[in-house]
Amino acid sequence: MRDHSPRLPTSPGFWRSPLRGPWFTSVLGLVLLVGITVLFVTGLLSYAAYNPGLSPVNDKTPDKGILGFYLFAWPTGPYWLYRLTQGVHVTLGVTLIPVLLAKLWSVVPKLFALPPARSLTHALERISLLLLVGGALFEFVTGVLNVQLDYLFPGSFYPLHFYGAWVFFAAFVTHAVLKTPAAVRNVRRMRQGQEAADGGELVPPRPDPATVTRRGALWFVGGGSLLLFGTTAGRSFDGPLRRTALLAPHGGADPGSGPNGFQINKTAAYAGIDDAETGEDAWRLVVTGRTGTVRLSRAELLHLPLHSAALPIACVEGWSTSDQWWRGVRLRDLAALVGHDDDPPDVLVESLQRHGSFRRAALRANQVADPRSLLALQVNGEDLSPDHGYPARIVVPAAPGVLNTKWVARMTFGDL
Repeated sequence: MRDHSPRLPTSPGFWRSPLRGPWFTSVLGLVLLVGITVLFVTGLLSYAAYNPGLSPVNDKTPDKGILGFYLFAWPTGPYWLYRLTQGVHVTLGVTLIPVLLAKLWSVVPKLFALPPARSLTHALERISLLLLVGGALFEFVTGVLNVQLDYLFPGSFYPLHFYGAWVFFAAFVTHAVLKTPAAVRNVRRMRQGQEAADGGELVPPRPDPATVTRRGALWFVGGGSLLLFGTTAGRSFDGPLRRTALLAPHGGADPGSGPNGFQINKTAAYAGIDDAETGEDAWRLVVTGRTGTVRLSRAELLHLPLHSAALPIACVEGWSTSDQWWRGVRLRDLAALVGHDDDPPDVLVESLQRHGSFRRAALRANQVADPRSLLALQVNGEDLSPDHGYPARIVVPAAPGVLNTKWVARMTFGDL
């Protein structure tokens, strides 16, 4: 028997799945409306946490212009703030992947529908849809690769993800304004047992026999999201989900056990740290400020007043440690050694690290002044290991991991 089925995707009869329709697409769209809005807000907060307006060394998007309109001085409290915002950002992003893929599958006939534009509103919808699909795939793919420490894309993750997010969200807002009222109406009508007002290009004219209901398909999508949540959330939050965080990045070194046995992104070997330059006889911390420069050995630092703070390390990839017990010299006490007694200023911290985008990092005055901000010498009752920053590292509450500089060599206090 001859097959007369359309062979071109531009033909409505090419798409035969009975699952496609306004109700299925509308439910997925409303879930994404909430989820992507949260993703965008937490992404903006993640960017603000780097204090990119403080110093060029913190700013990986120097041409952002008005896109940095909302930036503010990132606070140090609550101390788990960045752990929460970035944990939500990454965990929610991974959890939404099945919803996003199902949504894209449900609207793919629209990408091929002819004519390309029937009216100005329809043209705007088609353009926003193309940017939305491309932006969504770009943002989610680069985000997942970054989470897994696989930098397969050209260029730096920071500007690519930042500018891509703005393009994606602009298309998302345009599409949401055009489609949300219809999506809400369709969901209400279907809940009342009525047909959707307009199936448009989504409903196939000659659907294949159904093998699963649309509600069943939604349960399947939800199950996929729940599975990803269960294998991702533990990377960011304590509790039993720590043991099920199978999607946590495994590219770093094994931290081992004991007081220094917690997550490592960059090892001392990867950063080019030589044991000869971190030894007691060779290493000196250079501190510069209003009254000049002092050089301190590790032994001299250990004789200064030491303080402790229980703080996590939280990174942009979404992983974070439990609270670790750090002990060292307060940053504001180091500022006082070079003439900043009452009102500690900003500080530029430089590492022995040979390469990497954050071997130099700037901290704001409010971060320096916080009594929990330390030049840490020990963790959990033991000297820092080389991979955790021996002989000394920065630890600041609520700051991204890259601002908690390891292998500190120089600190320059003053307005940046």
